[in-house]
Amino acid sequence: MAEKRDYYEVLGVSKSASVDEIKKAYRKLAKANHPDLNPGDKAAEARFKEINEAYEVLSDENKRRKYDQFGHAGVDPNFNPGGFSGGFGGFGFEDFDLGDIFGSFFGGGFGGGAARRNAPQRGESLRVNLVIEFEEAAFGCTKQIKITRTESCEHCSGTGAAKGTSAAACGTCHGTGSVKTQRRTPLGVISTTSVCSTCNGSGKIIKTPCGVCGGSGKARFQRTISVKIPAGIDEGQTVSLRGEGNAGINGGPAGDLLVTISVKAHPILTRDGTSVLCEVPITFAQAALGAEIEVPTLDGRVKYTVPEGTQTGTVFRLRGKGIPVLNGSGRGDQYVRVNIEIPKNLNQKQKELLIAFADSINDNSYTERKSFFDKLKRNK
Repeated sequence: MAEKRDYYEVLGVSKSASVDEIKKAYRKLAKANHPDLNPGDKAAEARFKEINEAYEVLSDENKRRKYDQFGHAGVDPNFNPGGFSGGFGGFGFEDFDLGDIFGSFFGGGFGGGAARRNAPQRGESLRVNLVIEFEEAAFGCTKQIKITRTESCEHCSGTGAAKGTSAAACGTCHGTGSVKTQRRTPLGVISTTSVCSTCNGSGKIIKTPCGVCGGSGKARFQRTISVKIPAGIDEGQTVSLRGEGNAGINGGPAGDLLVTISVKAHPILTRDGTSVLCEVPITFAQAALGAEIEVPTLDGRVKYTVPEGTQTGTVFRLRGKGIPVLNGSGRGDQYVRVNIEIPKNLNQKQKELLIAFADSINDNSYTERKSFFDKLKRNK
């Protein structure tokens, strides 16, 4: 298995990068390597998964702290940072269990290993990416996605044994999953506990395995899951569906289904948090005389009156026409920037009319131009 790359290297950010810098880098890379934009490109698909994995860790304060301290091992769900916490105390070696000692040091490296194997364990979480429309991200939606996950085998009800049979207790460890051995040393009798090699720590022997799951008690199924996308969700955010991941082990709960959202670009509107931005071109006459224009919004087209003498680059606000607040109430605003478009390819008559118009205008009508040249004169 190839060694994992450093998550900071994957996203192209420094270890001191802020959450916003990490999010910005993720968005750029996720869009460039998205499978929908690179059909059939296995390398891009692999990079996309790697990018999502890196972002999931570095965008989470707790996971990032563990990663910075312990590396990839720190974000492994089975990672136990516990180490040596003290000496043996005295010299009472009359009859002690090395399995218990090393189990306490290493989280069950000997006897504890069998106990962990038999203990309920949470199933693995599944991660998928879902592409939605700009409007769907704004107002929310419900999507159906197909996943393949591990579930308890329906044929044997998860026992692993063929129908009409059952698993028997291991004759070597008598169902405990571990075996203990003793030996005499100059220090006394030393007991060691290890995982039973006969049943591999399960404590059970399946003589007639299930023909469907091969004795594992698990099988893979394709399921269609309904995902409710909340209004106001943004690029790179994740919806978690508890218990929709892979089945647990030894009766443990199933993992989660983590759905990371990618939002398609809108042809006119852009987004900044809960604000919606757009630019609308208007004519010179509309700007000078004022006019009623149509502005596209998430709720459809609305009419807005541009006041007389509007300058290019002027920004107007449409209250409550932005993005709904995620898991909250209210909406942001829409900001409309107007740009005055200068006509091209004028005919001779139009040019003459424009010259006559320019000659009829007093320089004092151009306040910004007058201010500029006044400053220029003073600085001579």
